[in-house]
Amino acid sequence: MAFRDKLREIIKVKDTPHQIAMAFALGVFMGNSPFLGLHYIGGIFFAWLFRLNKLVAFAGVSVNNPWTIVPISTLSVWIGAKLLAIEEVLPEVDWNAVTFTTVISWLKSLITEPNNFLNLMADLMPLIKSFFVGSLIFCTISSIASYFIIKPIASRYKSRNAA
Repeated sequence: MAFRDKLREIIKVKDTPHQIAMAFALGVFMGNSPFLGLHYIGGIFFAWLFRLNKLVAFAGVSVNNPWTIVPISTLSVWIGAKLLAIEEVLPEVDWNAVTFTTVISWLKSLITEPNNFLNLMADLMPLIKSFFVGSLIFCTISSIASYFIIKPIASRYKSRNAA
């Protein structure tokens, strides 16, 4: 199924262009939100809560998928780091010392020694903050943009097929 056919299926639902665009924008917001693992659940829940089309919201969430998650997440971290003035988001890693056995022993130490886990969280805090802030900015902008892209398309389709 081509992109144009998929878009047509979204636009065909028996809602107003505003409702279609709102459902899609809500899905895009949830799909790009920093709440990893809750994108689809949140999109469908909020579509149900606001009485919007759940299938259209599902399509909006799907904008962030395995092919787009890395660029979107990278852009989100970059936006967050710029806004928070964080110069270095990742801790330095000695890649020459990374082997399978060192990784396994390091993972075991995270469980057995609580301070190691706390140190890891402290090291990753700039990355986590940047990702969270950047994702919220990115999902807000992308959902607003998607509303203004989908609404005229839905309006044009509805008026063309109403005649």
